[in-house]
Amino acid sequence: MKKWIDRYCRFLAMIMALLLAIMVVLVFGNVVLRYGLNSGITISEELSRWLFVWLTFMGAVVALHEKAHMSMGEVASALPPSIQRIVRIVVLLLMLWVTWLIFSGSLSQTQINLENYAPVTGLSQGWFYGVGIFFAVSTGVILLTDLWEAIRNMNAPLPPPHSNSHAE
Repeated sequence: MKKWIDRYCRFLAMIMALLLAIMVVLVFGNVVLRYGLNSGITISEELSRWLFVWLTFMGAVVALHEKAHMSMGEVASALPPSIQRIVRIVVLLLMLWVTWLIFSGSLSQTQINLENYAPVTGLSQGWFYGVGIFFAVSTGVILLTDLWEAIRNMNAPLPPPHSNSHAE
């Protein structure tokens, strides 16, 4: 499963680079057209905002997988190893609960906004709110995998603080 998640996150990183390039072209092109030719790209602002939101959530998925998110590693490492393992499992369960909240809220918002359309692009607002569904499903799989590993390896030695298994 870890290999699939690694590949998925590499794919997301490529998509993020593509979204960033599109945003740069849209925003830079719009600035040049506004100041140089007194015109502009009408969809630039709206589409750039949507791409930025998707890029941010994709980056959060990759950061979670790479363990690059904020944590309380110093606090946990001060605890005895047996307590550290329990705390790790409790933290993963809490993260899964929050992921469920994001999923259910995003699903509701996406369903509510499917028939609402953006003023400039005319795209369904469901695409905007759907990013939360994408995020919750992606992070849910990662968190469930991490939880399974944490439970399965209850007796294994703990990794040193700030280890990044993806970078090794």
